[in-house]
Amino acid sequence: MNSIKRPTAIEKKKRKDRPHSRKGMFEVERRRHVRFPIQSPLDYSLIDRRTVYDTGMTLDASEGGLQVYLPESISIGAVLGIEIFYVDNSGLARIRAIAKVVWSKVASEQGVDGYRYGLEFQSIDQKNAQRLKLLLKKSSGNS
Repeated sequence: MNSIKRPTAIEKKKRKDRPHSRKGMFEVERRRHVRFPIQSPLDYSLIDRRTVYDTGMTLDASEGGLQVYLPESISIGAVLGIEIFYVDNSGLARIRAIAKVVWSKVASEQGVDGYRYGLEFQSIDQKNAQRLKLLLKKSSGNS
């Protein structure tokens, strides 16, 4: 009798959905956009609660989305209006966009209450996209 456990179809699919894959001893990044550490204040609101804003913090960002810390539990798939605040040469600036929650984790393992979220940009106009690119370039050290 053969006792080798073979992966189920669901286990195989989960492997495909992982953001990283292993190649020998190295882990290969499979993201479309490079992420850069950016810690800036963030105002956000659920699209269906347009006037109620709360504050969070960005942890890293790319041209496709960002990782954020927020104080409240939000469902995966929720759409947020966001404003990222940062300092540029002329003072305080902001980037506005619409983003969707694509993953979430409880952030208490870092010793703080709240949640970490992966947000994917759904809508960002040309002016704000250009501001984001400049901010990413600055944070990469290639300014």
